[in-house]
Amino acid sequence: MEHHALGERRQVWAWAFYDWANSAFATVVLAGFFPILFHDYWHSGTEATVINSRLGAVNSLASLLVAISAPVLGAIADRSGSKRRFLGTLMAVGVIATAALNWVDAGHWLAAATLYVFAYVAWLGANVFYDALLVSVARAERWHFVSGLGFGMGYLGGGLLYAGCVFVALSPASFGFADAGAAARFGFVAVAVWWLLFALPLFLFVREPTQTAPLTWAALPAGFRSVAGTLRRIRRLPAVALFLLAYWLYIDGVDTVIVMAVAYGKSLGFETKHLILALLLVQFIGFPAAILYGKLGERFGAKRGIYLALAMYTLICLWGTQVQAPAEFYLIAIMVGLVQGGVQSLSRSLYARLIPAAEAGEFFGFYNLIGKSAALVGPLLFGWFGVMFGNERYSMLALIILFVAGAVVLTRVVEPRTRGAVAFGVPPAAP
Repeated sequence: MEHHALGERRQVWAWAFYDWANSAFATVVLAGFFPILFHDYWHSGTEATVINSRLGAVNSLASLLVAISAPVLGAIADRSGSKRRFLGTLMAVGVIATAALNWVDAGHWLAAATLYVFAYVAWLGANVFYDALLVSVARAERWHFVSGLGFGMGYLGGGLLYAGCVFVALSPASFGFADAGAAARFGFVAVAVWWLLFALPLFLFVREPTQTAPLTWAALPAGFRSVAGTLRRIRRLPAVALFLLAYWLYIDGVDTVIVMAVAYGKSLGFETKHLILALLLVQFIGFPAAILYGKLGERFGAKRGIYLALAMYTLICLWGTQVQAPAEFYLIAIMVGLVQGGVQSLSRSLYARLIPAAEAGEFFGFYNLIGKSAALVGPLLFGWFGVMFGNERYSMLALIILFVAGAVVLTRVVEPRTRGAVAFGVPPAAP
């Protein structure tokens, strides 16, 4: 028993360190340096509206590709017991494409965009299999904590590398770089090395159940058939279907806060340094907060933790309409950091308890499909409210609709005491 506990603990930490590894891509590439360099280095003499439209199209294309392919890839991985192999293959593509961005010359925006799509799709796709491995590394009663630990490690690891890259970019000569742009571009190489290095424990220590179906080309049509069957099953599993609807609503609001925060701060006239500091606050506060949320999920249930986070987001949106000073923006960043990782981690672990573990890859493919397609509504609502009310501050009110609607639908989801209980028609255990 002691040996089993030690093996589980080692697997949990190895799994969580992949979040530490790949979150560097989210902070340094997605939220940090790529949008800035796409504007200032890979474009020259182009209107800002054109640049933003191209960047938006690139992000939408990457999300669409993952949304289409994730359920099928997950089904194939489930049948062949090859989640780690798919994760490793996609990670390798992402690492190479990310590092290659360092050598794209000025003005070559199409080359930069192409590499970015490869890297982004690979990063998103690998996350499908990483999420699905959650059910293999620990007992079901520990999934809330383990999921929170992964997100917490991701916030800390991504924040540390982002802080280091910002420090180097602010003092490029001290580190042998010609200018801040060269230092920022080298950050892509740093992300690639970081991602690869800290992913190694997962491949060394995490195991997954062996499946009998071999990984051959015949798995592809079988994967499509399996996805069609899973869609039919989801329609007959009310807990899973209702959760996915609730998740689609409220995670859209969460993701909109993430992707629009910097643009919103700029529209209010805040300096870039304040926005960077706010992003770092979210990262470092998100580390302990996500782990704490995992403990709260174990103690009080995932749904209560999600409700708490959505209530906090509602307060954030209300305050956001009135924010005047950078100090207030920092306080809002602290509030976001306290709940952002929590709502993400508890959503993942609650979903894991609703689905069959043997088909986790396929079901998490749908989970990621829902997450990526959700991002289509929130930003549109955000912009429409600003136009409708004639003031960008009222854009924040649009997100409250998503948080409240998601919470209402979530009330219809019965949280199981054991994994898959509700999903398979078994009533929850009596209190």
